[in-house]
Amino acid sequence: MKIRFIKTDERAQAPKYGTEFSAGADICALDEVTLSPGQTVLIHTGIAVEIPDGYAGFIYARSGMATKRGLAPANKVGVIDSDYRGEIMVAMYNQSSENRTVMAGERVAQMVIAPYIKAEFDECETLDETLRGSGGFGSTGRS
Repeated sequence: MKIRFIKTDERAQAPKYGTEFSAGADICALDEVTLSPGQTVLIHTGIAVEIPDGYAGFIYARSGMATKRGLAPANKVGVIDSDYRGEIMVAMYNQSSENRTVMAGERVAQMVIAPYIKAEFDECETLDETLRGSGGFGSTGRS
């Protein structure tokens, strides 16, 4: 599948897969940004994408950045709808207790292109019964 993209800024880097079998393409910060502990900042990437109908782009954390530096998307997973044509930005949250700097050109997130199902919601009076029922938040065993 080919995903068309444009650079909204000449300094932007194209999304790039780290390895042959990577599911997510790395996307990079356009500018250097320093985040204080507990701060969320929109990281510009300088790219916009054209995702085909029936697919969406999902923006996930880079595991090393999240675990080693405490930097991860504030919304946990960003969603790029197929009709969005604006610049991709990552709402980066500093969950560490120290100032953290993201360098210009640094890989800040990964984008996974995946199909989705558009559901038709049908309101009803009851739902089919299951063994689990309405049990949630640890009801199936130790978390």
